[in-house]
Amino acid sequence: MRVSVLAVGRMKKGPDTELAQRYLKRAEQAGRQIGLRGIEVVEIKESRASDAGKRMIEESIALANVIPEGAVTVMLDERGDNLSSADFAGHLQKWRDGGVPAAVFIVGGPDGLAQSLRDKARLKLSFGAATWPHQIVRIMLLEQIYRAITILSGHPYHRD
Repeated sequence: MRVSVLAVGRMKKGPDTELAQRYLKRAEQAGRQIGLRGIEVVEIKESRASDAGKRMIEESIALANVIPEGAVTVMLDERGDNLSSADFAGHLQKWRDGGVPAAVFIVGGPDGLAQSLRDKARLKLSFGAATWPHQIVRIMLLEQIYRAITILSGHPYHRD
């Protein structure tokens, strides 16, 4: 199974990008051992439209255009499910073992995502009620993907 993080906007060079790259590299290396063929981050350009609604639609269309056929879609949403790391790993395991070809995690832009794209999400995932910058959400997501892979690999998990 492939794992993709689709994100609106680009991360600027600096410590945030370095940390995101570190978790991505770790996840890629460890993921191969448990049947994950690739883990990638795809950045979508932010819309330049002056209207927030139009920006949201344009960004959602761009995101929808890169979702692979048959993929499980997970939306990052402050109103979504707040899963433990073990539960998150369980979802990845279920999808991988069920023959799902890809899991796609979507981090929208500041204006959010169009309802049509939100409706396609199999899971809406939250990292709590607080508001987080999109760059930090991306880092937290990559860390959780890496942590899920280590849990599925049988590494001892300090919360068990």
